[in-house]
Amino acid sequence: MKKRLLAALAIGAVATLGLGACATGTGTDTGNQGQTGDKKSLTIGVFNGWPEGEAASILWKLALEKKGYSVKLEYADAGPVFLGLSQGDYDVAFDGWLPRTHATYMKQYGDKLTDLGAWNDEAALTMAVNADAPIDSLDELAAHASEFGNRIVGIEPGAGLTEAVQKAVMPEYGLEKMDFVTSSTPAMLAELKSALDKKENIVVTLWRPHWAYDEYKIKDLKDPKGTLGTAESIHSIARGSFATDYPQLTKWINNFTMSSDLLYSMENALYNSGADSSDYEKIVASWMANHQDYVDGLTK
Repeated sequence: MKKRLLAALAIGAVATLGLGACATGTGTDTGNQGQTGDKKSLTIGVFNGWPEGEAASILWKLALEKKGYSVKLEYADAGPVFLGLSQGDYDVAFDGWLPRTHATYMKQYGDKLTDLGAWNDEAALTMAVNADAPIDSLDELAAHASEFGNRIVGIEPGAGLTEAVQKAVMPEYGLEKMDFVTSSTPAMLAELKSALDKKENIVVTLWRPHWAYDEYKIKDLKDPKGTLGTAESIHSIARGSFATDYPQLTKWINNFTMSSDLLYSMENALYNSGADSSDYEKIVASWMANHQDYVDGLTK
């Protein structure tokens, strides 16, 4: 029973749970319908701080604009995006982790949402260390805490991953004396890079798929007690009437798949170029040109 309870804690929503205003989307807009029967404008909700969802959203924005759609990206935390989808403020989001991480939101709003299927099946919550760290498992961390500065570097304070570490990982592995530092995903990544550059040990909370696994020499710590759960799938989640308003797009998204290797390559192009976010669409457009066969398949 205790083990099941600990595992359940790890499946909390990996997103800020605070309240926030949702941007106005196109859910109730009559729009202009093209020959496919689709409305020709839509708003994609993008989770703050989640690179896989941002990359996929920009990819779809550019692909659909070539098909004559008008597409807006609106950024918010996961909770407000799910709420916004349920209210028709957003049309679709590409970062729903199921069956566990976003299960609470699906249970709360599910009757007003449409699950358009999984596009990646290798999503997992992790705790990672530098590849040459003296440990390989979470059950070794307490004994080596001083070698990591007695610190665990986390992401956003309200994230489900943060909650899982606080309520399941730390008590189960006796890590309560370590300082669990939380602020933001960019801050965590900055600390990770700094430590690796200095050849220092560091332990961070992370997840797969993430470009950091391609960019840095890091490894996941084994989780023999299963406190972080098992791999999940990343789903496209839409508002309830999406299929009626976008019959062609629904078919395209239903068929959407992307391997982790392909996703990593796009994320690396985006987030390791040193470019400002204002240039992200140009970067993805260049990536698309180098993967034309895959891109063409998105809308066939």
